[in-house]
Amino acid sequence: MGRVHDAKPEPHPVDRHVGRAIRLRRRGAGMSQQVLAAWVGVTFQQIQKYERGANRVSASVLHAIAGALGCAPGAFFEGLETGGGGKGGPRPGQITGLVADMLAAPGGAELAAAWLAVPPGPVRSRLTALVLAVGDGAREVSAG
Repeated sequence: MGRVHDAKPEPHPVDRHVGRAIRLRRRGAGMSQQVLAAWVGVTFQQIQKYERGANRVSASVLHAIAGALGCAPGAFFEGLETGGGGKGGPRPGQITGLVADMLAAPGGAELAAAWLAVPPGPVRSRLTALVLAVGDGAREVSAG
């Protein structure tokens, strides 16, 4: 008989939200994962897991991360609505995701800054069309 492998559960939406917020603030501060890890007293791999939401951040570590990044621990929960969390976590639409996902993605903050530097008009419209076409092509390749 073959060995049964349990599928790894998806990170909880709140853990993903907090992780994205940590990543955004860390990048905004121009701090590497290694430097943040040293401040907090964990490995940079642990910071990676926190930022992906794969591991939950304990209250004491979240407090240390907030201190290193110069914010209050509650800042990592901004944009996360309360209530309706239940067993399944927040309902869809309770977590503002697209902007946070883009800014937390590698190159996302740089792309957003470059985008804002392009004046509204035909060039920005063509860039939008290009990005949409590339995204559609990527989805077709991954689905096929």
